[in-house]
Amino acid sequence: MTPSSPRAVTVRVPAKVNVQLAVGAARADGFHDLANVFLAVGLYDEVTAAPADTLTITCEGPDAGQVPLDRTNLAARAAELLAARHGIEPRVHLHIAKDIPVAGGMAGGSADGAGALLACDALWGTGASREELLDICAELGSDVPFSLVGGAALGTGRGERLTPLEAGGTFHWVFAVADGGLSTPAVYREFDRLTEGTDVPAPEASPALLDALRAGDAAALAKALSNDLQPAALSLFPSLAATLEAGTKAGALAALVSGSGPTTAFLAADRESADRIAEALPASGTCRAARVAAGPAPGATVTG
Repeated sequence: MTPSSPRAVTVRVPAKVNVQLAVGAARADGFHDLANVFLAVGLYDEVTAAPADTLTITCEGPDAGQVPLDRTNLAARAAELLAARHGIEPRVHLHIAKDIPVAGGMAGGSADGAGALLACDALWGTGASREELLDICAELGSDVPFSLVGGAALGTGRGERLTPLEAGGTFHWVFAVADGGLSTPAVYREFDRLTEGTDVPAPEASPALLDALRAGDAAALAKALSNDLQPAALSLFPSLAATLEAGTKAGALAALVSGSGPTTAFLAADRESADRIAEALPASGTCRAARVAAGPAPGATVTG
């Protein structure tokens, strides 16, 4: 770190919802080909990087006790990968202020990895190109590149190869936070079990969904939402079916499991409808809390 380097850098990074998650059959490497239409939404984690004698992680916020504070945290791995590429030691204290649900299918861990990467790049003055940052993100995990980019995008391959998409308006969402979490690998294993012996089609983005996104048409988007992992998530977490039903009864245009779950996502016609749904969901007794957020939201951004 040079004398002109900042003493600390804070990066804000958004959650995501998958408006389409089409999943192909398991590949030889254990991953699945995806057509993954991401939309970043306005629930954020903040990652602050500050100089330290060694790599350390602290965390605050809802369910912070569930966040690993060792080298398995994607934020720590991001710092290590960036430092290794530039021949420096990852001497940094990473503080995560959580607001994205933990283990909820909204890419909170991936967001922290992208946030830490951008914060360390600014703190250390490594001057990494956008391409290098995205390459490190892809090494960290399938959802991490989108956490860096934000907005709306189609992820192919295992989700890491991104094509930006146009979103012609603001979409209003409610996210119901479940009691407990779901392991993404476990949900994919259940998907494999449920589809064993069947002909799993190659994943493709829905033209109707892309058109609705481009037009900013919430009603059309609601008709096109899909998540191939939803049956697997419901198989492992059956009570989510009651949450989906409660949100639909409260006026949601559409309801689906967010990514690998167990957070459930409800598309609303407007902000007022979203507020009503968010009041009804906890009152139904089918979820722990409900959060309102709109998308698209910007990707990882240095805020201080």
